[in-house]
Amino acid sequence: MKINQKVIGFFIFLHLGALLALFPSTFCWSAVALMLVMYWLTASLGICFGFHRYLTHRGMILPIWLDYTLVFLGTLACQNGPIKWVGHHRMHHQFTDTKNDPHNANRGFWWSHLGWMCYTQDKFDNPETIQRYTKDIHNNKFYQFLDNHFIKIQVALGILFYLLGGISWVVWGIFVRLILVYHATWLVNSACRMFGYKNFKIENDLSTNCWWSALLSFGEGWHNNHHAYPKKAKHGLRKYELDFTWMFIWFLYKLKLISNLKT
Repeated sequence: MKINQKVIGFFIFLHLGALLALFPSTFCWSAVALMLVMYWLTASLGICFGFHRYLTHRGMILPIWLDYTLVFLGTLACQNGPIKWVGHHRMHHQFTDTKNDPHNANRGFWWSHLGWMCYTQDKFDNPETIQRYTKDIHNNKFYQFLDNHFIKIQVALGILFYLLGGISWVVWGIFVRLILVYHATWLVNSACRMFGYKNFKIENDLSTNCWWSALLSFGEGWHNNHHAYPKKAKHGLRKYELDFTWMFIWFLYKLKLISNLKT
């Protein structure tokens, strides 16, 4: 296991870019609004709905245009392309909180939060291993394109934002937004092992329900519920467990854009 200097450098670059938001010259309300809209589109619709509840766990069936739209939005979150993301997450569920879990929470908060990405772990990143866990999606040409070019796609988005709104849109719409989405997602792996409560006792599983993580991640923080019933598209199982991603899924279901919804 070796330190992945490229990943560490990329994370440092993004965090430094986000700090530019502290300069008054980069602030404008349109940029903040853009960040909030993109935060919802990429975190809730892209990662939570597209990558996680749909593509990884197959919690519903979608028409191809909606499938590709959500997966593209997930790619804009810049957390790898869909194939590698799904592969890692399926490994996580098969070997939760063990040495074969890519972000094993027993190694501590910071490891499960972001440390696991800062090292090259051949047994998790090997293309043959990823392919074994993603047989249902690995041959999809569109997904392959997103996996191979997700950084370039983010750069193209940054150029578009610059042309439309200048440097403020880049700082808030790319850097600030990515950092917020990153940490909201990572907290599900870290905070939702240390804080909160359990509705279900699962052997050798540290997952908890953490209300503030759920708010930041549009419902993903009800992690103990999810580990108890991973194929359910609904993560907030009690009345007070707000699940904003589920609300949008249910809305689309009522519009008959979703079928075979697992609740």
